[in-house]
Amino acid sequence: MAKRWYVVHAYSGFEKQVMRSLIERVKLKAMEDHFGQILVPTEEVVEMRDGKKRRSERKFYPGYVLVEMDMNDASWHLVKETPKVLGFIGGTPEKPAPITQREADAILQRVQDGSDKPRPRTMFEPGEVVRVLEGPFADFNGVVEEVNYEKSRLHVSVLIFGRATPVELEFGQVEKD
Repeated sequence: MAKRWYVVHAYSGFEKQVMRSLIERVKLKAMEDHFGQILVPTEEVVEMRDGKKRRSERKFYPGYVLVEMDMNDASWHLVKETPKVLGFIGGTPEKPAPITQREADAILQRVQDGSDKPRPRTMFEPGEVVRVLEGPFADFNGVVEEVNYEKSRLHVSVLIFGRATPVELEFGQVEKD
């Protein structure tokens, strides 16, 4: 039987631990032929803290682990008996349903895209009001005119002496109002 992707519900905050435990248990029980990839879908995000760019991981689906496996009694029990696992998502508790290959491909593609180019932690939209944190326009409010995610820069229209002045700022120099 071909391996399919299943979604395992884990304690929130323990997804990586569940992933490591599953990988370890699969090796201990010599069931590598029943399991494929085991992963926590994450993407890399960049945020500015104390004037420095910091990279961190953000989970797409907190509390869930994706497991590629051949569903049978032995593999089902191995996953169910792993510490911090609440169960499978979809189907019935005794016979879980896999996610479709299209859904799995979409998640895997998103994970791949997230590791290729880190995304900013905060997303900005044109028309949104932001407050300038640093630079010559500190403490002024402005309206986002244009967003450039590749360069992590914004074009903001700041109101100075009753006139709208266009200013180009980095994501770390503004905060959502």
